[in-house]
Order: sequence, then C-alpha cells, then structure tokens
Amino acid sequence: MYDPKKTADFKKQLHLLAEIKTCCFYPRGIKAEIWFYRAVQKSISKKEHLRRTTGQVRPTVNPDTDNYIKSTLDALNGILWRDDSQIVDLTAHKFYSDNPRIEIELEEFQ
Repeated sequence: MYDPKKTADFKKQLHLLAEIKTCCFYPRGIKAEIWFYRAVQKSISKKEHLRRTTGQVRPTVNPDTDNYIKSTLDALNGILWRDDSQIVDLTAHKFYSDNPRIEIELEEFQ
C-alpha cells in the first residue's frame, strides 16, 4: 500500500523517537489507549482558541482519527510490539493543544 510522503515521514520520525524513548517491548496481547493532540489553527479568536485547548471543542477536521491510529501503530511495529496485530483493545482520542503530541498508554492483556 502507498503512503503519501507526509505520512511516510511521520512514521519514520515517530519510529526513531520511539526507539530512543522506549522502555519495554510487549510480547503478548495489548490494550492501548492513544491521545492525539493536534495544533490549534492560528487564524482563530482568543476565545475560540481557549475553547479548543480546554477540550470544549474537539477536532473534526482531517486527518481522520483512524488515519492517525493506523500511521502510529505501523510506526511502532518492532519497537513497542512485534506487530500491531497484538493490539486486542484500542481506544483513541483527538484533541487540540498548543503542545502537539501523541500520548500512548499500554497494558499487557492478561
């Protein structure tokens, strides 16, 4: 399957960052919860900016949450898990933030 350059670059960057920051490798089934914090658009009012950064308004713009999920899980194959097929439970959230980032919480499935 073809990845657009922007997606391929994102996956490479996340993969490299995860290699540096990772403390564990999960060999079995995994429960995952992911928070995607995307940048707030610059061309909005201060009031609207506050509404977005406090979670009153959530992103309903592209990229879609499922695209974020797929790119993130693929990028972390071989680092946090052998393959993302090990994920048996998944919850994802998309928010605005002045500090764009991805937060991932993993738990080994018992």
